[in-house]
Amino acid sequence: MRKYLIALTALAALASCTALKEEWQPVYRLTYPDPNPYAVHYGGIPEITIAELKALYTEPNKPVEVPEGTWIKGQVVSSDKAGNVYRELYIQDETGGIDIKIGKTSLYSDYQLGQWIFVDCGGLYLGQYNGMPQLGAEDPTGEYETSYIDVQPLIDLHVKRGPLASPVAPKVITREDELTLPENIGRFVTIKGLRYGAKTSYNDEKFKRMFCLVYIDPNKDKKASSNRVFLSDETYNVTTWAMSKNNFVAHVLAGDFDRAETGDGRPFSQVKDEVVANASALTISQYFSLGNTSVQIRTSGYSRFCDTEIDPAILGDKDASTFDGASIDVTGILTIYNGAAQFTLVEDPRDDAVKYPSVVINK
Repeated sequence: MRKYLIALTALAALASCTALKEEWQPVYRLTYPDPNPYAVHYGGIPEITIAELKALYTEPNKPVEVPEGTWIKGQVVSSDKAGNVYRELYIQDETGGIDIKIGKTSLYSDYQLGQWIFVDCGGLYLGQYNGMPQLGAEDPTGEYETSYIDVQPLIDLHVKRGPLASPVAPKVITREDELTLPENIGRFVTIKGLRYGAKTSYNDEKFKRMFCLVYIDPNKDKKASSNRVFLSDETYNVTTWAMSKNNFVAHVLAGDFDRAETGDGRPFSQVKDEVVANASALTISQYFSLGNTSVQIRTSGYSRFCDTEIDPAILGDKDASTFDGASIDVTGILTIYNGAAQFTLVEDPRDDAVKYPSVVINK
């Protein structure tokens, strides 16, 4: 069994090495027959809760190999159908949620919202990515704490589909102290009363609204300051949740980013042509606050609703130095990034409105 796992994990690592560096790609929206759910018989092996599994991780930067015979179960709370979840599956039980790094797209065709999933965690690795708990394969490169489980035999060995059930109702969060509680991380939630803008912990002098990292040439060193442009602290006339390639190019050609600079201090005008030539869809973090605590709503440029305009009532006055727009309620997956709350919007569950995120303006 151990030799079999090592061989499959090596294959998974080879297949996913490049993909780990590609944060977002399009999710191909194919239509498959409904999966045949089946019950899993443990043969007398009891499962543990998701909270108990996450508690095995005790030391930062040291992923833990999960002991053989360790099972968890949970209901599916994420869908990649709208393109805003990528190569990951979130499940939760009554104690919390977790990110399972299944390195495939179109997962919505195999794992339906609300469906029970049984996971044989033995031989997998529990780690974190900037504080977010993840369950995956071992990463032999050591660059990440876990790797994708993207070889089908390895997926079939560990992830078992159970019976279908109604989609999980979101847990309602109204207080800022609830945003980073371990039992809420990785869970499907509705956050009530968010306001646009935030004073972040690392720069409380500025009232932050948006963050976007532009690579001048994505095929070159992404860590080089000369290859980066940070769009931050102001909106640069961006009023959508993210930017498709065409939307991004339109902003560049309109001169909306001309006052930005590269990481090494050059004016954006010097790299404008190169940026257009290498343009791709862009992920954006829009900053909101619950009370005095910031929440990054992070949206992929490949999502169906990336170019959906944020209602002007939410945005308020872009030059205001405090909260100026209407409050909103948002529904999606609550995660964490370097100790701060991060949020992934999901599509409206109605079939006739799947391209829109679940955002409700409080009148």
